[in-house]
Amino acid sequence: MKSLKSDINLILKGLSEIKTIRGGLIALTVIKSIFTALSPFVNIYMSAAIISSLAQKQPFAKAVYLAVITVSLNLLVALITSALNHIMNIRQEEFDARYDMKLNQKSMSLDYIAVEDPKTHQLLEKINTFRSMTGGGLRRLLVSFQELITNLFTVIFSVTLTASLFTSFSSDGEGIAGFISSPWFSLILIAAIFLNIIISMYSNVTVTDKMYAIMNDFIPFNRIFEYYLSEYISSYHAGKDIRIYNQKELIKSESMALLDDAYGVIDKISRNQIKYSAMITVSTVTLSALTYLFVGLKALAGFFAVGAIVQYIGSISQFTTGFTGFVTEFAVLRSNNEALRIYFAFMELPNEMQMGSRQIHKKDMNEYEIEFRNVSFRYPGSETYALKNLNLKFHIGKRMAIVGMNGSGKTTMVKLLCRLYDPTEGEITLNGTDIKEYDYKEYMELFSVVFQDFTLFPFSLGQNVSADMEYNGQEASDCLEKAGFSERIKRMPRGLDTALYKDFEEDGIEISGGEAQKIALARALYKDAPIFILDEPTAALDPIAEYEIYSRFNEIVGDKTTIYISHRLSSCRFCDEIAVIHNGSLIQRGSHEELVADRDGKYYEMWNAQAQYYSE
Repeated sequence: MKSLKSDINLILKGLSEIKTIRGGLIALTVIKSIFTALSPFVNIYMSAAIISSLAQKQPFAKAVYLAVITVSLNLLVALITSALNHIMNIRQEEFDARYDMKLNQKSMSLDYIAVEDPKTHQLLEKINTFRSMTGGGLRRLLVSFQELITNLFTVIFSVTLTASLFTSFSSDGEGIAGFISSPWFSLILIAAIFLNIIISMYSNVTVTDKMYAIMNDFIPFNRIFEYYLSEYISSYHAGKDIRIYNQKELIKSESMALLDDAYGVIDKISRNQIKYSAMITVSTVTLSALTYLFVGLKALAGFFAVGAIVQYIGSISQFTTGFTGFVTEFAVLRSNNEALRIYFAFMELPNEMQMGSRQIHKKDMNEYEIEFRNVSFRYPGSETYALKNLNLKFHIGKRMAIVGMNGSGKTTMVKLLCRLYDPTEGEITLNGTDIKEYDYKEYMELFSVVFQDFTLFPFSLGQNVSADMEYNGQEASDCLEKAGFSERIKRMPRGLDTALYKDFEEDGIEISGGEAQKIALARALYKDAPIFILDEPTAALDPIAEYEIYSRFNEIVGDKTTIYISHRLSSCRFCDEIAVIHNGSLIQRGSHEELVADRDGKYYEMWNAQAQYYSE
């Protein structure tokens, strides 16, 4: 009972979520369900009335009158149902779009540490797998709820039209006639109806449960198959590798192996459906024979007019279908709760980072001071420290280069500074105050960052620079010029309005890695934040383009505080100070000349390892 109660509460919670995503959709679903359920009963009731009128030899005009009413009612119900279907289709499309947007907004609003957590990815994968394979989740809830309400009103209408059949008795007659007139005859049919319902319910519920169980086994290789078809092959960027490395055969063999597994799963589902469908068919045919016998004998005994035979047989058939459908859809809803649990588990993932409320005073940024105080950090699930007891102070308005071997903790330090993570131990302060106490959004406005793994979107160049749909064209052009992109933009067919890549626009342009890096740099400049962070910003640039960037670096960043991360030590010489991080700790700090003079230091070791590539 507790499980049933919790299942019902989860279903109600899901319906409330649907209402939140698209208001009015639940009410509209109920109205449509009522008219869908009503439609067959119009013909059942009116056909009985017409047949009775003709059998009783009433004026033919009455039969015509009843026929006109029947046609009119059918037309009215059909028009209303058609209008509701049209409105429902629009609302459901809106719901699907808003459903996707809600999932995306949740992903974007999560703490970054949760975004990188594999458990978060697993939840999203399960949500998408249920949606693609069974429509599971809120969409399945909406469809099954509509069927549930339709079947409920089908039962209500059928009971209303058949009540008199089971309550008309007579004490007259003996033998067979007496048995037909007694309540026992009615009880036999009622028992047969419910036996048929139990068989149908058991069969449908069993098929549904087994299907979900089989689908769970299907999830792992379905995810791989979806990757090949939906992500890899459909991306035109993969076309070069597919051809150069002849990946076609690899993908084909892998896909065929997955398809073989899929066919095995489908075969299991089909065999289950055939087995239990046969049980339902035998039970339904038997019930139909008993129903015709029951109604026919009652009619011969004179309990009702001939036309009522159509009404009773049709209504009993609708009752059986409706009751079975109601119970079956309720079972489907309970099975679908697994998908709902996963959805709510994702949507209710907490943001544990402290958002803070302290305001950052709008004063001269040169008065600000940022300091790492004994900062240590471990990634979730790891016992190894990425940073250990890091102490580092940033002088505002200065340019500091952060150098070190791969995996030394340079990028991790930047992520902590930007509050994508919080330190495991220690604290980072702004003007002596822990940065966790400042308003999160306001603090994030302090930084313009170009990460190694930045992303550009298949939108217009101007939108990529502004990171917004609307942008100041002159400012975007100025930032692109500072980033060394001015010559390239002159060759673009629509200037700032030119789309990057060909995902959405046929005349979109392909850009090189170096060009993409310049656009990312321009985007950071456009934000115009007081602290500028560049993580390997010129890795994809050719030597000439890199030299142009460095020679104009003062012009580009102005008086902004700049943190520069690079593996190319020669490119750090323009910075005021260089900090060397090794194994997550600060081991050296000073100017290029000071550090290269320390022959026992790590910087000297790295400099000489690269010196063969440098020239004065």
